[in-house]
Amino acid sequence: MQLPNLSARRILVTGGNGFLGRHLCRRLGEAGCSEVHAPTVEQYDLRDVEHIRAMLTAVNPDMVIHLAAVVGGIGANRENPGTYFYDNAVMGIHLIEECRKHGVEKFVGLATICSYPKHTPVPFKEEDLWNGYPEETNAPYGLAKKMMLVQAQAYSQQYGMNAITLFPVNLYGPGDNFDPRSSHVIPALIRKFVEARELGSPYVEVWGTGRASREFLYATDAAEAITLAADRYNSPEPMNLGSGREITILDLAELLRGLCGYRGAIRWDPTKPDGQPRRCLDVSRAAREIGFTAATPFEIGLKQTIDWFEQHLAPST
Repeated sequence: MQLPNLSARRILVTGGNGFLGRHLCRRLGEAGCSEVHAPTVEQYDLRDVEHIRAMLTAVNPDMVIHLAAVVGGIGANRENPGTYFYDNAVMGIHLIEECRKHGVEKFVGLATICSYPKHTPVPFKEEDLWNGYPEETNAPYGLAKKMMLVQAQAYSQQYGMNAITLFPVNLYGPGDNFDPRSSHVIPALIRKFVEARELGSPYVEVWGTGRASREFLYATDAAEAITLAADRYNSPEPMNLGSGREITILDLAELLRGLCGYRGAIRWDPTKPDGQPRRCLDVSRAAREIGFTAATPFEIGLKQTIDWFEQHLAPST
């Protein structure tokens, strides 16, 4: 499906060489976008305002889609709260301001489900974003990304800037980050189960109690949602992006154990944090405003992610 409102635009994707970025750049190309630019972090450090200015001058984009982030799982967030707050906040603040001054027509910012209050009623509605403090282990990251919404709405009010903010759930899919030091729950569990299977380990240890729940969105579905929002959504009000399916970590672990072909036990470590108790989004605004509904069945997405890991990263027997 080509999107004529995008096809004539010069689009800059920050983080375009990352996990989600590669899926998004591919989808933009399929939508007819012939000028999609994805500079690397080695070219431009988005924490440095002079680098941002140089990037905008070199690319001269009509639209900026901001995916770049410093991000990780619960352990990485606990170890690096200051880094995660500063790096993400300063990137967003400088980038939106320089886009305004450069005359960029539209800014699309990707925030995070971590911005929601710890005890948000399920399903999370966009109106709930300010009804409490985020879960403590990832609050610095979640609040830093949430400031993009504040800035986007303030700039829309004062300058008439077309800046939108999207709030995706946890993403997964081929090309995900499988580094055990910083990966999220699905790639972390896939790596553990596949390696335990190959090594013949009698058990796999998993953080927490398994009682917490999460919602997941396949990366190609996320890329489709972002593409549609970039084309069709022009409101400063936040928009959730998700699948609408909630699953406990316990059930997720059992599902992945079976899909990975691991026959050993799962040992839960309740001394480690569960993170936010529940996560599941109300995705009605995305369905209504941009016509987006997640298309990839969960088990198929998981199997494709496992297959990618085994082909590219898994150790052989």
